[in-house]
Amino acid sequence: MWTPTTTLIPYPRSHDRPTDSTDDRTRPPRTGTRRVAEPSPAGPGARRRGARPVPPGVEYHRVLAGRERGIGRGLLAILLLLDGLVVFSHTLSQAAGVIDLRAGRVNPAMDGTDYTPLYHGATMFALALLVPWSMVVQRWLYGVPGASLHSVFSRFRFDVLGRSLLYLGPVWPGATVVLNVAMPTGRIHWSFVDLVLLVALTLLPTPLQATGEEYGLRGLLFRFVGSRGRGSRTSLVLAVLVSSLVFTLIHGAADPWINLWYFTLASSLAVITWRTGGIEIAVLLHALLNPVTFLPAIAVHSDIGTLVTDRSAGTGSAALLVPSVTAIAITAMVWWRTRRTGPTTTPAGSGSAIGGEASVVRP
Repeated sequence: MWTPTTTLIPYPRSHDRPTDSTDDRTRPPRTGTRRVAEPSPAGPGARRRGARPVPPGVEYHRVLAGRERGIGRGLLAILLLLDGLVVFSHTLSQAAGVIDLRAGRVNPAMDGTDYTPLYHGATMFALALLVPWSMVVQRWLYGVPGASLHSVFSRFRFDVLGRSLLYLGPVWPGATVVLNVAMPTGRIHWSFVDLVLLVALTLLPTPLQATGEEYGLRGLLFRFVGSRGRGSRTSLVLAVLVSSLVFTLIHGAADPWINLWYFTLASSLAVITWRTGGIEIAVLLHALLNPVTFLPAIAVHSDIGTLVTDRSAGTGSAALLVPSVTAIAITAMVWWRTRRTGPTTTPAGSGSAIGGEASVVRP
C-alpha cells in the first residue's frame, strides 16, 4: 500500500519544448515546475485494508490479544454470539412448529409436548449455524480471518481429528452412555417413521450442533476472554473459567450434579483446545457425546423431550461423575502427550510453527 507524494520536476528550456498550434496566450501561466505523484511506502499510521494477519508465535486463546480493541467491542462480540444462538434457535424451531401444526402435532416451540423429528432437526441445525456466525463476528469486529477459529494454522486438521477418533472413540462413548442412566426419563411411543427420522437426524445434524457450540464458546468466546488478560497464563485461566461458566448457564440446569458435569466438560474441552492449538478434538468429543446420548434413548423409546429440557433439581445423580472423571482423564492425557512441545502456537514464519503439530493421539 502506498500514499502519493509530490516531486518537483523542472520543465525543459523553452526552445526544447515541442510546439503546437495553440496560441501561447491561451495557455495558463507556467510556474516552472509541475507536480508528479510518486509511490512511497505507507507510513506507520497508514490504514490497512483487508483481513489482519494472525500474529506469529501465540497460543490459540491469544490470537485476538493486542488488537487495540476496547472492552466494548468484546462485549458486542459476546452479545452477537448469544443473539445468534437465540435468533437461530427461535426462528427454526418456530418454523418447525408451524409445519408440525399443519400435521396436527404441537411441538415444544408451540408450547406443546410432541417432540417431533422436525423439531429435533431444526434445533440441531440452528446451533450448527454458530460455526459461520462466529467466523463472521470475529472477522467483522477484529479483522482476523474466520478460518483461524479452526486452529492456529487457520485450517481444520483432519489428521488430528482422525487420530483422536481412533484412540478416544472407543473410550468416550462408553463413559457418556451413563448419562441415560443418570437422568432416566419416561417411555413414549414412536412410530416406525419417527424412529427412522430421529435416528437419521441424530446422526447428521446433531454432530454439527455440537460443532457450532464449540466454535462459539471454545472458539470466539474463549478467544475474546483470553485476549483481555495481561499474561498468557492469567488470560488462560480467565478464558477457561468464563467460557465454561457461560456454557453451563446457557444449558439452564438447576441440578448441582448436572451443572458440575457441564462445567467439567466445558473446562476440559477448553484446556484441550488451548493445548492442541485447535478446535478439532473438542469438536470430536462433543460430537460423539450428543448422538451417544440420544441414540440409546431413541432405541428404548425414551421421552427425548424430557431428556433434553428437564434439568430441574433432582434429575441428576452422582453417576454423572463417571463422564466427568473421564473428561478430566482425557485432558490429562492430552497434556501429557504435548508435554515436550507445549501448547501449539501460530506459525512463527512461512511454513513453520512453534511447538509443531499436536501429537496427542500418536502412539
